[in-house]
Amino acid sequence: MVIFKKVVDIQSFMLQNRAAGRTVAFIPTMGALHSGHTALVAAAKRDGHMTVASIFVNPTQFNDKADFQKYPTSVDADIAMLTATGCDVLFLPPVDEVYPQGTDSMPVYEFGYLDTVLEGARRPGHFKGVGQVVARLLDIVKPDKLYMGQKDYQQCMVVRNLLQQTGSHAEMIINPTVREADGLAMSSRNRRLTEPQRALAGIIYQCLVSIQAKGQQGGDFKIVQKECEDLLIDKGFKPEYIALADADTLELLDNYDNNRKTVALIAAWLGDIRLIDNMPVNG
Repeated sequence: MVIFKKVVDIQSFMLQNRAAGRTVAFIPTMGALHSGHTALVAAAKRDGHMTVASIFVNPTQFNDKADFQKYPTSVDADIAMLTATGCDVLFLPPVDEVYPQGTDSMPVYEFGYLDTVLEGARRPGHFKGVGQVVARLLDIVKPDKLYMGQKDYQQCMVVRNLLQQTGSHAEMIINPTVREADGLAMSSRNRRLTEPQRALAGIIYQCLVSIQAKGQQGGDFKIVQKECEDLLIDKGFKPEYIALADADTLELLDNYDNNRKTVALIAAWLGDIRLIDNMPVNG
């Protein structure tokens, strides 16, 4: 695996490989890698692409500066994981390479409704930061494919919108969420859970399975929503939202609707760690 820290160096390397006819798959990450990340690299390799991963903890997408400071880093272990998976290139830039003129001069992308609900409502400014950094990284790497995980469902929708706004030719490929044995969605933040918290964390997945199962019967979503809320609170969680939404627009729904694709989404705090997850309900 070749590692680059400077924009000019990776761009020169990518130019040579494109001239040789290689298609490029890009996997942007913030490090603290886990099997969900390496599954994206493996999928891109199976599809026959040169794989480029990035590790960059983007300061502009943290609305909570304490969360930014606590974000786990493990660069040496991350490099070992990517190497073992067969990743071809790692872009590991410092902040001044990504934002050489600072962040004030960066374009600001608007995501409309997506920026007003669920993650957008609870994390003001988060998606604007995501838009800035993804647009910048895409401009640097210029990939043919962009591989992302379904665990960050709303973020995937935001990035899809960003691709349209910027006219990027990159095709987004969304991979299914990779889970632990008890169903907990793999996340970099999971390593901050204490052992007792980790034993409880899979309850979010149980709630999603319950929402999905009851969706087959149709009817009032608010009933199972309340059941899940009560269960999470009883186990020590602080739920932020338990939602049912249109899978294509994220329009929030009060009732199950088997005539369109829908998705269940949950965000909840366990101690000072915020966990999110989602699951298709139908379609």
